[in-house]
Amino acid sequence: MENTEEKKRVSLTDHLRRIFRGVLEPIGKLLNKTGLTPNSITMLGLLGNIVAAFFLAKGEIFWGGVIVLVMWPVDALDGTMARLRGDPTDFGGFVDSVTDRYSELVIFAGLLYYFSMQGDTLAAMLVFASAAGSILVSYTRARAEALDFDAKIGALTRVERYLVLAPSLIFNIPLIAMWIIAILANFTALQRIFYVRKQAHKHF
Repeated sequence: MENTEEKKRVSLTDHLRRIFRGVLEPIGKLLNKTGLTPNSITMLGLLGNIVAAFFLAKGEIFWGGVIVLVMWPVDALDGTMARLRGDPTDFGGFVDSVTDRYSELVIFAGLLYYFSMQGDTLAAMLVFASAAGSILVSYTRARAEALDFDAKIGALTRVERYLVLAPSLIFNIPLIAMWIIAILANFTALQRIFYVRKQAHKHF
């Protein structure tokens, strides 16, 4: 059962990677020829999400969503560029992962500011719960892998969160996304905790 769940998640990620590879690789080759580095693209992605957060904070939900959608493939370009160069590094992967977390958090910060200014306490708390769940999804995996456990399972990993978030912003229904992410991201973190617990018990 566990292997089936993991295969489903991996197959979704792999499927999306295959879809976008034909688009990302030519762009990655072009950017490599310009002399840009993968880390510079990583920083560009973060900057773009900061701009998106600014629009969200102002209540320009549609334009914020458009920028988030555009930044999604940009976030994948750094890894593509490093792979095409043949020199992916541990530090590059570390910077990419940390920047991804910052990118998510600034988007949530923009929404949190917007809802706070509207006096919508429930929406603000949903944004906080979404941010907490998103970070915990990543943290549980990182801690598990540091202890040599596997935690590559879950209902709402980063790819799925973007698939929920970007369209909801573009259609100006951010609260729906916040409900989904707040519930399923925290559920995913719990899934990983219990999955690691089961693995740990097998060692005794």
